[in-house]
Amino acid sequence: MSLRTLEERLSEAVAHFWKTRGSQLADVGGNDKAAYAGTRGAVVGGGHLDGFAKLIREILVEGGLPQAHIYPNDKRAILPGFFRPNKAWDLIVVGDHKLIACAEFKSQVGSFGNNFNNRVEEALGNATDIHTAFREGAFKPSPAPWLGYLMILEDCPKSNTPVRNDEPHFPVLKEFHSTSYAGRYELFCTKLVRERLYNSACLLKSSKSEGLKGKYHEASAEVGFTAWTSSLIGHISGIARMKGKK
Repeated sequence: MSLRTLEERLSEAVAHFWKTRGSQLADVGGNDKAAYAGTRGAVVGGGHLDGFAKLIREILVEGGLPQAHIYPNDKRAILPGFFRPNKAWDLIVVGDHKLIACAEFKSQVGSFGNNFNNRVEEALGNATDIHTAFREGAFKPSPAPWLGYLMILEDCPKSNTPVRNDEPHFPVLKEFHSTSYAGRYELFCTKLVRERLYNSACLLKSSKSEGLKGKYHEASAEVGFTAWTSSLIGHISGIARMKGKK
């Protein structure tokens, strides 16, 4: 797949995100609409991130992986955990009774102060849970699975304005000084990879008006979509080569 084609398809997924989210809000009337304006509406409505799962599935199928091995956001995309019985992932890849990859897709539109820490804690908990489950043999005879995290963040003044830190007892790390929520998410995604909690993390930023046109931009190449898909495809190619040598 050419880079241009990848960018076009990603634009379609971004547009689908905003269009689906807008439709969900339009379907809510009266005083309930305010409650749906932030994360809650997206969580309750669902489907707004399906475009990303569909895109990843297409990339993997075109790369030679049978569709039967890819489970995006359905009742089969469930894996056992260590600290809990199981967890539903947004996409998992299984082949020859082995877990090959799993990915989580998240979004943040508005309510930045209320939900940033929740997103961080959730992603860290999921990584800890699946890594521990793997160590304890929950997926044997699988090799270590590829783990991916993708976040689409609303690009707006509130997400780009520096945020004050509360430091009643000890100072926060210096990299968090004068950072916006967009900056915090970029640091977070970068650290997820550098600390080897996830094989790859992607942060996409898009505004409501431009996102409907499929427009977005990446926080950095290190946490960009090309790096994310390249890491996933590289992992799957490595699995295929190992299988071919047997």
